[in-house]
Amino acid sequence: MTRPTNRGRNKVESVSDSDLLDTSGHPTGEMAETRVPQSKRPNPFGLENPAILDIAPPQPKTLEDTGLKMGLLADLALKYFYYTGTATGAEVADQLRLPWSEVAERIIDFLATEKLVDLRGGKGFGRVSVDFMLTEKGREYARDALLRTTYVGPAPVPIEQYNTLIHQQTREAPVVTRHRLEMALSHLVVPQGIVDKLGPAVNGGRSLFLYGPPGNGKTSLAEAISAMFGGEAFIPHCLEIDGQIVKVFDKLVHHPVPLELGRDAQGRRQTFEMDNRWQLCRRPSVIVGGELTLETLDLIYSDTARFYEAPFQVKANGGMLLIDDFGRQKVHPTDLLNRWIVPLEKRVDFLTLHTGKKFEIPFDQLIVFSTNLDPKELVDEAFLRRIKYKIEVGDPEETQYRQIFRRVCEASGIPYVEQAVSYLLEHTYKPRSLSLRACHPRDLVQLVKDAARFRGQPPALSKELLDMAVDVFLVDL
Repeated sequence: MTRPTNRGRNKVESVSDSDLLDTSGHPTGEMAETRVPQSKRPNPFGLENPAILDIAPPQPKTLEDTGLKMGLLADLALKYFYYTGTATGAEVADQLRLPWSEVAERIIDFLATEKLVDLRGGKGFGRVSVDFMLTEKGREYARDALLRTTYVGPAPVPIEQYNTLIHQQTREAPVVTRHRLEMALSHLVVPQGIVDKLGPAVNGGRSLFLYGPPGNGKTSLAEAISAMFGGEAFIPHCLEIDGQIVKVFDKLVHHPVPLELGRDAQGRRQTFEMDNRWQLCRRPSVIVGGELTLETLDLIYSDTARFYEAPFQVKANGGMLLIDDFGRQKVHPTDLLNRWIVPLEKRVDFLTLHTGKKFEIPFDQLIVFSTNLDPKELVDEAFLRRIKYKIEVGDPEETQYRQIFRRVCEASGIPYVEQAVSYLLEHTYKPRSLSLRACHPRDLVQLVKDAARFRGQPPALSKELLDMAVDVFLVDL
């Protein structure tokens, strides 16, 4: 199987279960290297952006390659033993997402030398396949480790390695074409020229301000951009900064892309080799609204778990962060914008550990602000200058309003009647000088269905049912 790997190379690797490790834990199996032109790049995993695998973080060959200290790795292994009772060397390596040879192997050797674990036995040969368990001294050390942090799981990625890969990843983002954007917006009726404005903004991957009256689809527009956001991104399970653990991977935000092709004709597993402390995922999309506060824009430390949760903008790195209903958060818009002036300008954020240590981290996502409020009342000129793209999503024209109404009726199974919409426009909107809103057809059709259900009759755009919907929806308050 051809598999692209880091540094622009492609490797072929098929391994059987028995070939994965020899008795010393060293990987075996045949591998060959070839150069493949970009235009003929193999894509065995069905990726939207197979070039991302060119910068895949390489698997650590030594413990030093992990960038982590033995003490931190030993603590992770001790806590794993503490909760599982017994485990083989291979199971410890799998838990830490590290290779056995020269990495997890050295961790086990260290624990054994310090008499923190003891050999219990097993069916295999060599430390990779025999069972270990904690000694009494090891249990004491494990309890001390749990007092420092209760985190148990994949080994973290040092912040320096993270920053380097994120900067490389930015250059690998795929270009969004006009056709792709039009397809992503095909389920919406959008204002004329919106594609020409959105396309450069999405490809720029910096900042976008969507503003305009409520109910015209700003959130739907941003969500469509999110769904269209092509390509993949590498996400670490967690980070290490000054010995502290910061959890990044979030299953609600990050959707893994499998890098396995099952088995070949000889029963050998076809896998992609990389640093498994990272997970290849679809480019993330994070949507936040009224729950956004200044506190959630910094590291969130748990006093009980004693490790950190990454803030929204870090989880969105490599993808999109949508601030919906901007201006309606508990924090004042000015305070929120002041917090982001430097990241928007420099593409770098600064976070603070509870110890007081500050560190730098990439601010690398398309950040979208969506608001119903007047931008001039929310932000000053200095901040607007840092928002590269400002796009107004205004009221639909009459032809667009009718088109939306037709689509809503078709989706709801209600016959569309052109004269019924004309009746609404002539007898409700124009006499009362009401603005057309893109959300009105959806809401009015739903109210028509509710009224029809109550009356025990089929839903239809009749004058009687439309008048009932208008009386309760388009009211003068």
